[in-house]
Amino acid sequence: MPEESVKVAVRVRPFNGRESARGAQLIIGMNGTTTTIQNPAAVDEEPKKFDFDYSYWSHDGFENKNELLVPTSPKYDDQNKVFKDLGVGILQNAWDGYNSCLFAYGQTGSGKSYSIVGYGPNKGVVPMFCDRLFVEINEKRSCGTKAEYEVMFSMLEIYNEQVRDLLNPAGNKKGGLRVREHPKKGFYVEQLRNVAVESYQHIEDRMDEGTRNRTVAATQMNATSSRAHTIVGITFTQKSVNDAGQEMAKVAVVNLVDLAGSERAESTGATGDRLKEGAAINQSLSSLGNVISALADRSKGKKVKVPFRDSVLTKLLKNALGGNSKTIMIAALSPADINYEETLSTLRYADRAKQIKTSAVVNEDPTEKLIRELKEENARLMDAIKKGGLVMVGDDDDRKEGVTDEERAAIRKELEEEMQARLEATERELGYMKESWEEKLSKEKGGEDDGERAKKEAKKTTPHLYNLNQDTQLSGMIVFLLNPGSYKVGNNKAESAPEILLNGLSIQKEHAVVVNENGKVFLEKASSDAKLLVNGDTVIGKIELDHNDRIMFGSNHLYVFQHPAMYKAKPTNYVGVVTYDSAQEEIAKKNGFDMTSNKSKDDLLLQEDLVELIPAVEEANAISEELDQKCKFEIVVMSAKARGLAHGRTEVCAKLRNLEKDLEYIWSRDKFVRRKYLMQEMYQNYTEGEEWTLPDEKNPFTEPIDKEVLVGTVNVYMQSLAYLIESKEQLDITDYRGKEQGLLDVELVPCDKKGNEIKEDDDLFIDHPNELVGRDLNFVVKINGALGIPSRYTSVHCKYNVFLDTEMIDTSQIQGTSNPNFKHKKKFNFTVVTSNLVQYLLHDHLVIQIWGTQKASQDGKKTKKNTKEIMQAEAINKARDVNGSGVNLTLDAETKAKNMFQFAIMKKRQERMEAKIAQFRKVVATAEKHNKARVETMVLKTVLNAQNAKMADMAIARIPKDDAGGNLGEETQKSGVCVVM
Repeated sequence: MPEESVKVAVRVRPFNGRESARGAQLIIGMNGTTTTIQNPAAVDEEPKKFDFDYSYWSHDGFENKNELLVPTSPKYDDQNKVFKDLGVGILQNAWDGYNSCLFAYGQTGSGKSYSIVGYGPNKGVVPMFCDRLFVEINEKRSCGTKAEYEVMFSMLEIYNEQVRDLLNPAGNKKGGLRVREHPKKGFYVEQLRNVAVESYQHIEDRMDEGTRNRTVAATQMNATSSRAHTIVGITFTQKSVNDAGQEMAKVAVVNLVDLAGSERAESTGATGDRLKEGAAINQSLSSLGNVISALADRSKGKKVKVPFRDSVLTKLLKNALGGNSKTIMIAALSPADINYEETLSTLRYADRAKQIKTSAVVNEDPTEKLIRELKEENARLMDAIKKGGLVMVGDDDDRKEGVTDEERAAIRKELEEEMQARLEATERELGYMKESWEEKLSKEKGGEDDGERAKKEAKKTTPHLYNLNQDTQLSGMIVFLLNPGSYKVGNNKAESAPEILLNGLSIQKEHAVVVNENGKVFLEKASSDAKLLVNGDTVIGKIELDHNDRIMFGSNHLYVFQHPAMYKAKPTNYVGVVTYDSAQEEIAKKNGFDMTSNKSKDDLLLQEDLVELIPAVEEANAISEELDQKCKFEIVVMSAKARGLAHGRTEVCAKLRNLEKDLEYIWSRDKFVRRKYLMQEMYQNYTEGEEWTLPDEKNPFTEPIDKEVLVGTVNVYMQSLAYLIESKEQLDITDYRGKEQGLLDVELVPCDKKGNEIKEDDDLFIDHPNELVGRDLNFVVKINGALGIPSRYTSVHCKYNVFLDTEMIDTSQIQGTSNPNFKHKKKFNFTVVTSNLVQYLLHDHLVIQIWGTQKASQDGKKTKKNTKEIMQAEAINKARDVNGSGVNLTLDAETKAKNMFQFAIMKKRQERMEAKIAQFRKVVATAEKHNKARVETMVLKTVLNAQNAKMADMAIARIPKDDAGGNLGEETQKSGVCVVM
C-alpha cells in the first residue's frame, strides 16, 4: 500500500471584538502556502516561517451581508475556498471507498468550530460535505443508476476521558461508553447509535439534536464545552453488482473531528501543584501530541512505540493517524499578539503533523463475503467463550509479559468481556446487513424534528428564553416558549415536574416562577435560597422582564429573555446582540470590577481573565457547598509586586479559604482552572451515585497543612548603592491586599572586594552613578530580622534574587516567634559594572518575599457547621473586600521609600560640601601659616577630588614651606598657581 502524508492546512481568523477594542497587533502573515509569525516582544527579529499544504487568510478582506461573510479582496479565503480544497477531496475519497478524517486543532477561541461546522449561513466543511454528498447521490439516481446508496450518521463527545453518545443520551452509561478493539477494524465505541439518514436536512436535524443534548449535558454537569472533543461519523455504503454478478459493497467511513481547545499558557503555570496532571480532561490532547510526535519520529526512520492506548481520543484516531485513512488536519490560528505563545505552539504542532504518513486502501468486498466473515467471526467468538480460550488483540499490546497471577486473572476477565462485547457487536452488524434500507430508515422516523422546527417558528412571535453558552455553537440550543400562563422553574427532585426543568449546581427543587399575563412577563424567586440574577442584579421581589434581559438561574444557567412584541414596538430600544461574554462582563461590573474598554492591553487581558474566572469561581463555590467541602473561593487581582516579582503584569488569581481551619492559599489562574476540572469530576461522580469522596492528598479542594504561603513582600530601593551610600531601613511587609504583616530590618551596605564594609568616614560617595561604569562594585545585603509577623504564621523565612540572577537566595527558617531573627548576610561582587546594572540600581528594586506556613484554627463551632451555614454566618458578620486598599498603601510605601532615599542623597551631598569647604579652609590656613600667597593648582585639584579626608590632608601637606617671600619658582610657574586672597 502506498504511503501518503497527512495534509495540513492552517487558517487565521479575524480579530474578535475584545481584541479590536484593545488595539491588538497582527502577528500572522501568509504568502501562498507559507505562514509567518512575528514575536511581538522582538519586532526586529525575523518572523518564524512554516510551510503547509494550505495557508488560509481569513483575517480581513470581507464584508458582512446579513451574517454571510462575503470576500471583498482576492486574498480572503472563505468557507467555499476551504471546502473546495479540503472538503471536495474528502467527498471524492468517500466515493472511491477510502476512509477519511478531518480534524481541527487550535487554541480555544481560535476558530476551529467555524471551519468544521460554521456559523449561521457560513456553512463549514461538515454541513457542506453532507449537502454535496446527497446532491451527488440524487444526481446519480436521476441518471438511472442501479446502485444503492446508504448513509449512516453518528455523533459522539469525549469529555474527561468519557465517551457520550450525543444521539442517544439515555443510553449513556456511568463512566461513558466503552471503547473496544476489533482485530481488523481497530478501535470502536460499543453501542454507539448510528442512524440512517436520507437527506441533508435529516443530517442537519441530527446535528442539531446532538448539539442540544451536548448543551443540556454540559450545563447540568458543569462541563466546560471548550474542553470536549466532538466526532461526527458518516458511513457511506455503495452497493452494486459487478460484471461477475456479485453484489459488491464499497464502504467509506468519514470522521470529522472538532478537537477541544488547547489551554492558554499561563506565565505562572501549575508549578508545585501536586494535582496538575490529575485531571483526565488534560489527558486526550497531551496524548495526541505524544502520538503525533512519535509518528513524526517513526516517519524519519526512528523505532519508537506510538502510544495510541494512552487516551480514548488517540484510540479512536488510530486509523486516522496511523492506519487505513486519508487524513487532513486544519489548525486554527489567533491573529492577536496576546496569543503569540499559543499560536506558535499550534504552528509547531501542525508542522509535526505534516510528517505523518498513512496507508489508505479501498474498502470494497462482495456483500456475500462480508456476511460470511461476520458469521465466521461470530462462530469463532462463541467457541472461544465456551472453551475459555483467550486471544490477545492488538499488534502493539504487550500486556502478556511480566504479569502476576492476579494481573493475569484480571486480564483474562477483561478479555472475556471484550470477546462477549465483540460477539454482541458482530451480531448487531450481521442483523444490520440483513435489513433493507427501508427498514433502517423506518426506525429513525419520529416527530421530534417537526417539533423543533415548530418551536423555531413560534420563537418569532412568542416570548421565550434561550440559553447562552461560552461555546457559541451551544448558545440558543435550549429554548423555553412562554405562552400565557405560569411556569415553574426547578430541578428534577421537585414534587411536581416543573415546566422549565433545570438541573445542576445551585438549582433548587422550586427555584423561580415565570408568569406571562396580559402580554407582560414577570419573574420571581420560589425559594429564599434560590440564586437568581437579572442583568447582574440579585432579584428581590417580583419583577417585570424586558426584551433582551439576561437571567442567571443558580450558578451556571444563563438565559436571555426575548419578547418579539416589545422589540417590534420599539426596535431602537434594543440595539446590539447579547453574548455570553457581555453577560458575564455585566455580572463582573455589578460585582465591583471595572469593565470599561478604554484601557491598556494588559488591563483588557485582565478583563478577559475576569470574564472567565468569575463564573468559574461561582461554580467552584457551588460544588463546595453541595459536597460540603468547607471551602470558599474568591477572586483576587494581584500585581507582580504582590506576587513577589519585580516585573510582570497584573493577574487574576483565586484565593482558596478553608472555612473550617481558617487557612488561605492563593492559586494562579492556571492552577485554579486545572483544579476546577477535578472538582467537576467529583461532582459528576456524586450526581451519578458513584464513589466521589477522595483522601486529602487527591482532593482538589485541599492543600497540605505544611504548604508554604507568601506572607508578604518588601520592596527595597537600591539607588543608594548607585551612589555608594549605605541604606539601613525597617520596611513594611505588605500582603497582596496591601495590608501590613510586620516590619523587615534590611541593610544595603557598600563594601570592598574582601567584604569589609565601607564606613561613612570613608566618604566614597559619587556625584553621578555613571561614574561606576567600568569599575567594580561590591555590596552586602543584610536581612537582620522581622518584627510583628502575625502569629498564624510559623517557619518564616525570606527569599530574594539580585539583578540577573535566576536562583532565589534563601534565609534560614525561624519557628515559634513573631519576631524572627534571620541574621542573614550575603555579599555580591560585580567585577565590571555595566550601564544595565547602573539602570537596575537607579530604577529597580530588590523584592524580598517573606514565606511561612499557617497554623490551623481550632474553632469547634465551625467544625459543627456545614459549608452553607459557615458562608451564611460570614455574610452576616462581615463583608470581605478581596482587593482591600492595597494599591494606595503600596503607593504610600513607595513614595516614603523614595523620599527617604532623596533625603539621604541630599544629606550626603551637604555633608560632602561642608567637608570640602572645611578642607579648603585648611588649605588657606596652611598657606597662611607658611606665608604662601599662592598655592599650586594641582594641590587644589587633588583636595577637590579627594574621596576622603586622609587623601585631602596628604595633598595639603605638600604645600611648599620655603618660599618666604612669596616668589614663585620656575617649576611652580609651569604647573600653574591659584592666588589665595
